[in-house]
Amino acid sequence: MAWTQDDLDKISKAIASGAKRVRFQTHEVEYQSVADMLKARDLIAAEVNPSSARGGAMYAQYESDY
Repeated sequence: MAWTQDDLDKISKAIASGAKRVRFQTHEVEYQSVADMLKARDLIAAEVNPSSARGGAMYAQYESDY
């Protein structure tokens, strides 16, 4: 199933309201916990907005004149 921005909006709204049941395009899902919903939201967001996907490493470089 290809996720849409509407699906992302629905799960985000459910998380914000405390609901654990979300109706997506053709089916309804009841999540066991908010943690499960957050994982699902992150997966949907990564598909809908690939540039916003979390991950990767960031490195900082510090140079001193000492």
